[in-house]
Amino acid sequence: MNKVITISRQFGSGGREIGKKLAEKLGIPFYDNELITRAAQESGFAEAVFENAEKKATNSLLYSIAMGMSSYGSQDLGFSNLSLDDRIYLAQSNVIRKVAEEGPCVIIGRCSHYVLKDLENAVHIFIHADMPFRINRAITVEGVEADKAEEIVLKNDKRRANYYNYHSGEKWGIASNYHLSVDSSLCGIDHTVDTIYNFVKNL
Repeated sequence: MNKVITISRQFGSGGREIGKKLAEKLGIPFYDNELITRAAQESGFAEAVFENAEKKATNSLLYSIAMGMSSYGSQDLGFSNLSLDDRIYLAQSNVIRKVAEEGPCVIIGRCSHYVLKDLENAVHIFIHADMPFRINRAITVEGVEADKAEEIVLKNDKRRANYYNYHSGEKWGIASNYHLSVDSSLCGIDHTVDTIYNFVKNL
């Protein structure tokens, strides 16, 4: 199996747990917070800076303003002219490309599907779930207070969407951007792992 698998997910859908179990079943490396540690080591930025980057994207307009509306592709702008958040994103993207070059792996979130969209051996997965399932996981797995669970689920989705939309110029969660989209609330965590496993193994 020579595939790099990226997993994008709605908050509370179990995407991280699914990705970790999938990597174990395939016998390949799993990258989530490990990307932050490595990006921090290679860039010199503190890990906390990477951890806070996505959390700041609560409002798409304000986020764009805070980011300085910088353009990564501009020939007129050097790296030093980019905002801090842009530089963090680029440092993280470089690490994502490096781990993908090193061999098969599972990568969670962080726009990895977009960063590796031109990689021929990459398989891009999106995990979604219905609200009751996500609220329940927010409470039982994330330790969120029951009366605030739905609000937190929606807020985290909005942050992920704004972060992705800003950096990619595309819309987060559109099925056509992925090779496979799975409803974990319908399939269950373990069955979703099996579904993705069988899908990837048969490519």
